Formats: sequence, structure tokens, C-alpha cells
Amino acid sequence: MRGITHAPGSTPQRNEKPDVARNETTHSLTPELLAEASWRLGSLGLVYVGGSIVTYFGRRLLLALTGFVDWRCHLSDLFGFTAVAMGIAVYGASRRGWLSPARLLDLGLVFQVAAAFGLAAKEFWDGVPPRIDDLFLLVPRECVWIVTYPLVVPNTPNKVLVASLLTASMGPAALALLPTVNGTTIDSPLVFAAYFLTSNYLCAITAYLVARIVHRFNIRLKHAHDIGSYELIERIGEGGMGEVWRARHRLLARPAAIKLIRRDVLGANERVRDAVVRRFEREAHDTAALESIHTIDVYDFGVTEDGDFYYAMELLAGLSLERFVQMFGPVEPARAVYLLRQVCHSLGEAHAQGLVHRDIKPANIFVCRLGPDDDFVKVLDFGIVKHVEGTATLTMLTMEGGTMGTPAYMAPEIALGQRNMDGRADIYSLGCVAYYLLTGDPVFSAETPVGMALAHVHDEPVRPSERSEFQIPAALEAIILECLAKDPTARPASAAVLDARLAATVLHDAWTPELAHAWWERHQPDLKQRRSDTAQRPAVLGQTPPSEERSRCRPRFDRKLVATP
Repeated sequence: MRGITHAPGSTPQRNEKPDVARNETTHSLTPELLAEASWRLGSLGLVYVGGSIVTYFGRRLLLALTGFVDWRCHLSDLFGFTAVAMGIAVYGASRRGWLSPARLLDLGLVFQVAAAFGLAAKEFWDGVPPRIDDLFLLVPRECVWIVTYPLVVPNTPNKVLVASLLTASMGPAALALLPTVNGTTIDSPLVFAAYFLTSNYLCAITAYLVARIVHRFNIRLKHAHDIGSYELIERIGEGGMGEVWRARHRLLARPAAIKLIRRDVLGANERVRDAVVRRFEREAHDTAALESIHTIDVYDFGVTEDGDFYYAMELLAGLSLERFVQMFGPVEPARAVYLLRQVCHSLGEAHAQGLVHRDIKPANIFVCRLGPDDDFVKVLDFGIVKHVEGTATLTMLTMEGGTMGTPAYMAPEIALGQRNMDGRADIYSLGCVAYYLLTGDPVFSAETPVGMALAHVHDEPVRPSERSEFQIPAALEAIILECLAKDPTARPASAAVLDARLAATVLHDAWTPELAHAWWERHQPDLKQRRSDTAQRPAVLGQTPPSEERSRCRPRFDRKLVATP
């Protein structure tokens, strides 16, 4: 995904190619790999601590069983205890987040060298092999440590080389101190030098070569996480259509949400895929031109060199109206009107430009805190290509002659596959959203998507006042039922007309920005807790109970477009 082919009218981006040589001296691990490597480092430190303790006391216990008891602390033990203390410190730093992952990996290289000296001290200071021939039958402990460490905790090749050479030198350093510490004389020092050259330092070169292979793989993986000018940081959702990533613009440091729609989900028919690509590009270009403050901002769009569609758009902190009702229950009429009018602002501009959203639903309406504003609404998913769900009657492609939308909020003309739909189809769906906000339930219930769509075509809705816990103004209920008219001509003529009529249904000061601010301040702890829960369950971000899922005819993917708390 390094290179991209932009949609017509967008600004071309240069083809980003991996520059292995240029990145050799930098931390080119992706944030995910950095976090994983730092976690592994902590685990490795804990393993080293446990192994050292077991070896130390186990050895002395065996000696005690054989009648030789020596519980004195030798100098070699002090070096071993120091490495153990570093292992504990490394584990604590990796779990507590005291250092950034990159700095922690650099600290880990110091731990690697210190731990190797502790191993060598115990290996050689207790005595060297009595015969030179026995020397080459031994495998130094630090040799295993040299090769294993960069495999478990990756780093840049140059750093691995320096650390491995220093680690390999810990054996000679321990032997060099033997005469000073315990008066042992080393016979045939040249033989010992050859021994270290063919063991420790050979392992250090091997570790460097392994690190280069791992490093090149990480570079390719890092650039695979780049789309145009954006670097993918963290996957925040996935579904049947593709994935959603938290991303950052490499030059502007601007956060964004990248939605990837995989090429293979559109099927094997090349002609259909080409038609989808052309329509995708046209609709994406038109969507990016929308300027309503209540329409999500599209920063960039295009097709990767692998044929995957992508959108780059603003990253929001809030929650969808669907999740809002699930968490806090139905919305009082004044607040519902306050939110719905903002949706009308977004749809009014889109309809004026000949765009029909076709999938207005609570999951695609996001309420958030944006700057100083609370209860700020953003409408999502204009022009997103929909996925065909198997062989179901209701297809999900936004192609000529296709049927679009979500059955629980689908206008009758869309369910019937009529081609002459206009903005009044979105007004019907917005009426369904208003019904859901006031009652907490969809207008109709059915076991299958087809049954749900047919209910919108033939059945009359129950009045929302009969299902709501609130006292709904008669004028507001009348407008909602008018929006739910089967005949498009019986609905409000436009989003602007609907906005004006909604404004007249409740008192002007029944719900104000001040009340919205107070509500968000009061519920901020709940939202923070939800953010924490979401971080622990990234794979199920935004999922809904199976009973609700039956009323949809495609995976709950669209709501994952933006970051939720």
C-alpha cells in the first residue's frame, strides 16, 4: 500500500517507497511492534530474574545435599544480583509505562550486556575447565543469550551489533578479572581467545545478521502501514468490508481515521469492481466537496496500489446516536430536536448538490464534543461503497439499480429498488432516527432483513407517544409520522423545511448549549470508562447484541469510522 492512485480531482501524492538504507539508523518499528517488543522485554527480564533465582538457590541446595555447604556471597554473586535487579526494573518499566517503548528498548540493550556479564561471572569465576580440550565442548551461556535476545526483543541492526559485541566481550572480561578476584591463572590465553572468537563473537555476528533480516521485514511492514501522506497507528475496528485505523498525517501531525475497504470483498467480477471503483471515485469527490459543519470532513481518498479503497477523514471523540441510546436510554424531545436539526443542516447541503445519503441511521450520526461545542452532530458515511451480503435480495452496492441502506431505517422506495429516489428518502430515514431517539426502539421489528424492509413498505407505524416514556409534543409526533409516510410526496419537501418545522415544535430554550455542556460534564466519567473498556476490547468496538443485529443486513462496520470514547 505504499503507492496510491488518487481519485479524480484529488491531489496526487508521491509514491512512497521503502528506503532501507535511509532507515537503518532510526527506530523504524511500527508503534504496534514497539509496544509488543517492550512488552516482550519485560517478560524476558522476568524470565531472567526467575532463572537466576532458581539457579542460585538450586545450586546451593544441591551442594548442601552432597555435604558441601557454602552460603557465602561471592563477588560473582553480586554481579548476578545486579543483573537480577535490572531485570526487575526492566519488567516494572515495561508494565508501568515509565518510559516510552523506544527508550525502553534502548535500556534493554544495557540490560542485555549486564545480564551477559552476570552469566559469564558465574560460568567462569567458579573455575575454568581443567583441560583445554574440554573448553571447546562447552557452550557459553552468554552465547545463547546473544542470539536469543534480538529474536525476542527486536531493535535496529546497528544497535544490535554494538550490544551483541559488548555482550560477547563479557566472557573475556570475566576471565580477565579472574587473577584479580580469586588468583586463578589462565593457561594458554591464545587458546581462550580463539575460543571466544569462535563462539561469542561468531554469535554476535549471527545476531546482527538476524537483526538485519527482522529489521528489513519491519521496514516493509511499516511502509505497508502508510497510505499516501498518512501513517496508520492503530486499528480501531474491523468488519466484513475492511478495517478502520487511527492514523496521523506525517507532515501536519494531524490525527485522522482511515477506512480501508478491501478489494476482495467486492467479489471476483472485474466488471463489477471497475464500476464500483468509478462510482466510488465520483461519490468520494462530491462528498469531499461538502462544507456543512455537521458533515464529517473527508481529507483524502483514493485507491492503494493493491486495489483497496480508502478514506481519510477527521477523527472524532464521541459516540454514535445508536450507542448513545444504548448507554443512556431514549432522548427527551427537546434534545432530540436539537440533534435532528443539525442532521438537517448536513442533509440540506447534500441534497442541494444532488447527493442522497441512502443510509441515514443512528449508527451513522455521531454526537461529540468538538472544541467548545457539546452535543455537536456529525453525519458519517456519505458515498461509502456498500458490500453485497451473499445472495440476499437486498444488495448493498451503491451502483445503478442497486438497493442501498439498512433495513431498520430504509425508505419504502429504496426497499422497492426504485431508481427515482431523491432527498425525501433520507427524510424518511431521519424520521426513523427520530422515532428511535424518543422510544429507544426501531419503528418496526422483524426476524429477517427482508421482513424489516417489507414492513416499511406495507405496515403503519405505532405512534411514538404510545411507546415513549416522554411526553412528546403533538406537533413533533405529527412531523415524525409525516416523515414516515409511504408516499415521498407526503413527506416534508426538503431538509430545510423539516428543520424549520422541528424548530417550531419545542420551546427555543428547552435544550441549550449550556444544558448540553452540563450533561457532558456530568457524564464524562461514564464516557471515560467506556473508552477504557473499548481499549481492552478493540476487536468488538461498537458491536451490538445479537437481537439488534438481526435487524441489519450487513456487519456493524460503519459506526467504527471514528474513534469512540
